[in-house]
Amino acid sequence: MKYDYLVVGAGLYGAAFARAATDSGRRVLVLDRRPHIGGNVYTEKKGGIHVHMYGPHIFHTDNSVVWDFVNRFADFNDFINMPLAYSGGEFYHLPFNMHTFERMWGVKGADEARRIIEQQRESADADSSDSLEEYAIATVGTELYERFIKGYTEKQWGRKCGELPSSIIRRIPLRFEYDNRYFADRFQGVAVCGYTSMVHNMLDGIDIMPETDYLHDKERFDALADTVVYSGSLDALYDYRFGMLEYRALTFEHESLDIADYQGNAVVNYVDAEIPWTRITEHKWFNPVKKDSGADCDHTVISREYSSEWKPGKIRAYPVNDSANTALYNVYKAVADSDPKLIVGGRLGEYRYMNMDEVIASALDAFAQFRHDPR
Repeated sequence: MKYDYLVVGAGLYGAAFARAATDSGRRVLVLDRRPHIGGNVYTEKKGGIHVHMYGPHIFHTDNSVVWDFVNRFADFNDFINMPLAYSGGEFYHLPFNMHTFERMWGVKGADEARRIIEQQRESADADSSDSLEEYAIATVGTELYERFIKGYTEKQWGRKCGELPSSIIRRIPLRFEYDNRYFADRFQGVAVCGYTSMVHNMLDGIDIMPETDYLHDKERFDALADTVVYSGSLDALYDYRFGMLEYRALTFEHESLDIADYQGNAVVNYVDAEIPWTRITEHKWFNPVKKDSGADCDHTVISREYSSEWKPGKIRAYPVNDSANTALYNVYKAVADSDPKLIVGGRLGEYRYMNMDEVIASALDAFAQFRHDPR
């Protein structure tokens, strides 16, 4: 059977591309080496609770096209992410806001908080700072950096903050208002049915082969389709011929507890360096269980998250976007761009951190561009 597209990877990028292509009358085959679809947004239902098996995923976007697209396949609740930071035995609000500043310094107004932070800044020009450490101190001052950023970041990335690029820290907002919302996007929520069900609906009517490693039989699979859509890591696609791209990997300890709740919040970041995990997710808070749902309300599931260096056999989570890795990625990308029958995308394929909406937008844009201007 001949397909128009062979899509490698049944995560958000692959599923969104496959759906767009199928809706346009194309024939699509989707492969994934894992035994399940959904990639890292995969969820499993445990005791009536949708557990985010590869870390918490909150959908947030200002892109109405993407929002309308995902709402075709799932109902979303109105969950707003308001994480906490656990430091020195106490809880603080994230992102840094007036609740945080009042708790730390007893300030009552934004001007007071600004003055304290300004006094602690070692450089007034954050934009010229090359390292994460320089940028963080220039942005939030020494106390917030030392207490909340340094230990957590070095656990997460396995490197000293002075060795990391400043671009990593730009995802953490600083607010001089009493606003605990982590994201400011217009549309926010979590799929009520779980993300696995959402991706399943995206792939409805499309041929899927799970537990199938494309790279183990590449020539045979390439012959099945006119174009390959690849959402894996580019170094693996080319058998690491120029070297291996660096990633961080995540591992999770999932624990079911016979108690009503564990931490009273969906996500708590553990910022102290001596605590081995980076955060704990309590999944029931993404979609609280109602007493009349038939599920067990006196039960909860938590997940401790650990970061480590990626090695073959682990699942890649975050690209290490320093200058050396970026240069190596660009070498691989040049080879991929020269192949007229190959489309590369997604977090791994593009070697950059992307939110869920960005992944879907990238897939939809890639199909639209290729459809109108095939190579």
